[in-house]
Amino acid sequence: MDHTQTVSARGHEHVKATHGSTFEVTTDDYLTPAGDCILAVGADRAPADFDDAFVAACRDPDATVTATIEAGGHRDRVVGRGHPDLSFDSDRSAVCRTSDYVDDRTVMVGAGRAAAGLDRELVAALADGASCTFALSVSVAV
Repeated sequence: MDHTQTVSARGHEHVKATHGSTFEVTTDDYLTPAGDCILAVGADRAPADFDDAFVAACRDPDATVTATIEAGGHRDRVVGRGHPDLSFDSDRSAVCRTSDYVDDRTVMVGAGRAAAGLDRELVAALADGASCTFALSVSVAV
């Protein structure tokens, strides 16, 4: 089984992507300099909008979740995993975490990298305000 949810957003001049344990895409239309994990703003969808089959698949303890971020002709992929406690209730932000911490914004745990580890040309494009596609795909081994 394979499911993908795609979010359209845009970069922002304050994108730094220096956070060591998370990265995030938000529906907020602004970003303060303190938001060092946020990659893109103005997202057209939030976790609460994702389809039920996708959410159910992400709750499988054996789920592999892959985030693909594209902007300005650059692309990066981060692989993590699902978790039984993922709620996908947030109507504001999607957060990928290197830890196992779960809250209503969490869409991936055990991420292989955080914002600080992302491709720096991608980050530069986002800081220039480039349009961004954030795609989450989930697969569950059978």
